[in-house]
Amino acid sequence: MKYGGYTYILTNKNNTVLYTGVTSNLQKRLAEHREGIHITAFTHKYNCHKLVYFEGFNRIEDAIAREKQIKGGSRAKKEGLINSINPNWNDLTDLVDE
Repeated sequence: MKYGGYTYILTNKNNTVLYTGVTSNLQKRLAEHREGIHITAFTHKYNCHKLVYFEGFNRIEDAIAREKQIKGGSRAKKEGLINSINPNWNDLTDLVDE
């Protein structure tokens, strides 16, 4: 199913750093994170390439609002969100269908 936007959370291999982002094309954005095309980016600096959470929205505005809500929460709330759908913190990249 195509969406207007996605909110997502990335982490590093040790699950010690969390990055919350928003995009209209999740597959493309994940590739950009992995390729490290933005060398000064937080995700490049902290090697955040593992997708542990994502939500799709019909409107990009809703995805942006959700990103702000998640970013405003504590790490414990973010961990709870991840654990609610991905308790083993597996890489969910293969589940992204665009």
